[in-house]
Amino acid sequence: MTQENIFGKGRLVAFAATSDFAKARAFYESVLGLRLVEDESPFALVFDANGTMLRVTNVGKHTPAPFTVLGWDVESIDATAQKLSDADVPLLRFPGVNDVTPSAIWNAPSGARVAWFHDPDCNVLSVTEFSR
Repeated sequence: MTQENIFGKGRLVAFAATSDFAKARAFYESVLGLRLVEDESPFALVFDANGTMLRVTNVGKHTPAPFTVLGWDVESIDATAQKLSDADVPLLRFPGVNDVTPSAIWNAPSGARVAWFHDPDCNVLSVTEFSR
C-alpha cells in the first residue's frame, strides 16, 4: 500500500535564525548572492534560494545549533569553496572529522565532498558535492 504524501505538492520552506537583520541581509544577499524577495518585516527576511523560500527569522537572542542548519548541493565544491574564500568566508574544521583536505573540504566515505561555514549568527551552513 502506498502512503499518500501528506504535503501534496507543498514546497519546502527553509528557516535560519538571526539576531541582526542588517548583517544577515548583507551575508545572504551580497556574499551568497541570494535574491531578496521580501525586505525586513518584523519577523523575517525572505530570500529565493534557487526556488526554495529561505526565511531568515529574527529571533532576538540567538544561540546557534552545533550542527548544520542549511546546506546546498553544488556542482563543484572546489570552485564553491574558492568563491567562499574569495568572499572572506572561512571554512570550518571539526575535531574528529578525518579525511579533510588542506582547503577544509571533507571527503565523506560515500564519495560526497562537504565544506562547512558560518553565517553572521554562527549558524553552521554547508555545501556538498555529491558523487554523481
